Amino acid sequence: MEITDKNIDGGKAFDWGKTSSDYAKFRDIYPQEFYDKIISRKLCINGQKVLDMGTGTGVLPRNMYHYGAKWIGTDISVNQIEQAKILSEGMDIDYYALSAEDVNFPDESFDVITACQCFWYFNHEETVSKFYRMLKPDGRILVLYMAWLPYEDKIAGASEKLVLKYSPMWSGAGETIHPICIPDCYDEKFELVYHEEYPLYVHFTRESWNGRMKACRGIGASLTEEEIAMWEQEHMKLLTENSFAEFDVLHYGAVAELKKK
Repeated sequence: MEITDKNIDGGKAFDWGKTSSDYAKFRDIYPQEFYDKIISRKLCINGQKVLDMGTGTGVLPRNMYHYGAKWIGTDISVNQIEQAKILSEGMDIDYYALSAEDVNFPDESFDVITACQCFWYFNHEETVSKFYRMLKPDGRILVLYMAWLPYEDKIAGASEKLVLKYSPMWSGAGETIHPICIPDCYDEKFELVYHEEYPLYVHFTRESWNGRMKACRGIGASLTEEEIAMWEQEHMKLLTENSFAEFDVLHYGAVAELKKK
């Protein structure tokens, strides 16, 4: 499904369904420390029911499945949900192709609602009341994020410049370590009880980093096939000429935990 938002990429349309195959192959990259931060908060564990909003290819439910929670994943893209179902074969995870604004489970259905790499896409004036209603008493919203740091990592910086060459209005550039921004509309119904931002090193090969970058909003989700092919060729040339064959890329992780009032 094509999405257009004047606050994202200057209003340029994007569709995660266009890049679902690359997303499934190259964006399951969170290191164990990322998941350890969630478990340390005693969230998404055995005995809990969790709704993962914007689940994409089900990265969070699949990787946290063995901790024992019952997961449901939703995503606006039918293609992403189909990939999630394939990759979750043998796991008791339910997936639904729904936008955040159309999610409508019964009252007090969930202990935790997670939103990983997707929170800013929601219409928060609509979702905040839904989240409040669907969460059990003392329920939590867990907002999660990970991004490369272009000003501190040479490979990330060079790769980001190449994305901007093809998508100059891409608003995903220029990340620095900072807390996740929670819109004011959540203040009435939720309390921010915890946040943390921390550095992470993520390991890549030349091919997997190229795939990860291609599966970003500024390339695979928004460019034409011809433009994507041109970008990919130029990116691989950049990595090869600089002898980048296998490497770690500096990222940061961030978590914000909201408690239902």
